[in-house]
Amino acid sequence: MALPAPDLDDRRFQDLVDDAKRLVMQRCPEWTDHNVSDPGVTLIETFAFMTDQLLYRLNRVPDRLYVKFLDLVGMKRFPPTAARVPLTFWLSAPATAPLLVPAGTSAATLRTDADRAVVFSTVEDLHVVPCGLEHVMTLSGAEDERVPRDEPLRLGIPFPAFSDTAPRPGDAMLVGLDDAAPRCLVALELDCHIHGIGVDPDRPPLLWEAWTGDGWTRCEVRRDETGGLNRPGAIVVQLPADHQTSIIDGCRAGWLRARVVEPQAGLPRYSSSPIVEGLDVAVIGATTEAVHAEIVENDVLGTSEGVAHQRFRATRTPVLTGTVECVLEVGSDGDWERWTRVDSFADSGPDDRHYVVDGADGTVQFGPAVRLPDGTMRHYGAVPARNATIRLKRYASGGGSRGNVGVGAIRTLRSSIPFVAQVENTQPAKGGVDGETMQEIRQRAPLSLRTRDRAVTAEDFEFLTREAAPEIARARCVSATEQDAAGAVVKVLVVPAAESERGRLRFEDLVPAPAALARIAARLEETRLIGTRVHIEPPRYRGVTAVVRMTASPGSDTSRVGDDALEALYGYLNPVAGGPDGTGWPFGRPVQSGDLYAVLQSVPGVELVEEVVLFGAHPVTGERGPATDRVHLDPHSLVFSYEHQVRVEESR
Repeated sequence: MALPAPDLDDRRFQDLVDDAKRLVMQRCPEWTDHNVSDPGVTLIETFAFMTDQLLYRLNRVPDRLYVKFLDLVGMKRFPPTAARVPLTFWLSAPATAPLLVPAGTSAATLRTDADRAVVFSTVEDLHVVPCGLEHVMTLSGAEDERVPRDEPLRLGIPFPAFSDTAPRPGDAMLVGLDDAAPRCLVALELDCHIHGIGVDPDRPPLLWEAWTGDGWTRCEVRRDETGGLNRPGAIVVQLPADHQTSIIDGCRAGWLRARVVEPQAGLPRYSSSPIVEGLDVAVIGATTEAVHAEIVENDVLGTSEGVAHQRFRATRTPVLTGTVECVLEVGSDGDWERWTRVDSFADSGPDDRHYVVDGADGTVQFGPAVRLPDGTMRHYGAVPARNATIRLKRYASGGGSRGNVGVGAIRTLRSSIPFVAQVENTQPAKGGVDGETMQEIRQRAPLSLRTRDRAVTAEDFEFLTREAAPEIARARCVSATEQDAAGAVVKVLVVPAAESERGRLRFEDLVPAPAALARIAARLEETRLIGTRVHIEPPRYRGVTAVVRMTASPGSDTSRVGDDALEALYGYLNPVAGGPDGTGWPFGRPVQSGDLYAVLQSVPGVELVEEVVLFGAHPVTGERGPATDRVHLDPHSLVFSYEHQVRVEESR
């Protein structure tokens, strides 16, 4: 018995006719006569018959030939995308001399019996600059008056960190370093205290900022032992990458400041200014961006045969062309010539030293030669000389969803660097996406051929958006008629592929990366119709809190059942991987308590779901609305789970 051959398109004649008539009713409602006697229906049936014949022939094509056809039309698999993460290098002692952490420095997660280590590499050189204290000033925001504090600090005379009276928003203490320290971690050792009532030491109304040339930029506070200048201790501040020196009141320094701001609701203000009795500054580390990849150098691919259209394969695959610059050289020892990577050979001439890299399988290809009608040969790109060595001097290999590791997972330094004690990531790695599979490219190919690099329909915009940024999870195009907007305005809603922990997502992880938005904008700008305006933004999220009461089965661990129930709720009400089909919560679908009853009842150990109450919640503040059994969503918004609560009772 022959093996059953899969149909590439299972539609038949009547299916095509029915689809066409449904489109007629949607797009041309004034056409009401759909009888077979109508000439328009006759045309529909004629084209359906011709299409059915094409589908019949298409379904006779084996899968291998289908893949070959895709190769002939230039379809390539998308390579994986590498996750990125800020990586912090902590020094064993405060820096006293300049230190370089070179690009390509490797760090990794811990290796276990079950999982191999996930390796990350820095993408650029990191300079650690030793800095000391140069100037100190205090600023009264109301009077805009700066008071130098260098002399009192030198003599050990205490001085107020802000104004002499009760500090007000805008008051600040300015600290000047003897040099700019971009990307460095600066530790400020403070001997300070507050007379009288202070502020909440866990959430002080204090903002640390650094001067970057374009203004003051907020800095991340890694550690605050002073509790907002309440007591002696150290404050570790992460300076931005564009930190610069500047002149303030005639004093040149690399400035940072602690500025008083309005406290959060219900929290106290500064009742009196903190008193500073001593201050010292040192650089104890630095932070740079790393990617989930290993840097490979001097990879010899082979020897040229001196003919056109040669192919070579890299030792390590896949090759991440967009992460680290891929450098290819042709020649021999001592005489190497660098060639230029291009996307295609369409514009390459016979003397252009160009090559193309297929990142998915790591293939390096040189230009072909095409015979013209007059018998001559046209070379698209130069041909490497015979017996010349082909090598990739530098490239990156890696990527994939394995790189989306959590906070603190990267802790092993694989490159030896003097005076570096440890490495860590204080933020989760984001953006890692697996490479495209053959099944996925088979589904993408018809859409790609249909759009032909033109964004006309909503499906075209969504497809081109996913093509420009494979690391995003979902894209939805909203036309002007759907959003009641005037003019040719198209809105593209982008949902990033945020990683969840036991189903839980952080709201800030649902903000698309600026680099991805820039690529999408550039791609749609090339393909949109003239006169169409495109807005790219994340969708609106409606927060939902579910309060659940349930009974556990006899002998079940109530705490375990509660944890599993919470995981089921967060996993189901998930904009990226939730919903009825597990591909993300449908846009505009309301949340109903009845759906949650079914989800919770399937959790192991649950005997009976007693009650489910829903509350609309602000996704940032958590402010709740009234209790309900149905939370409505706008047509193009998504759900976001906010602090579900589950109470599990023992069975009686």
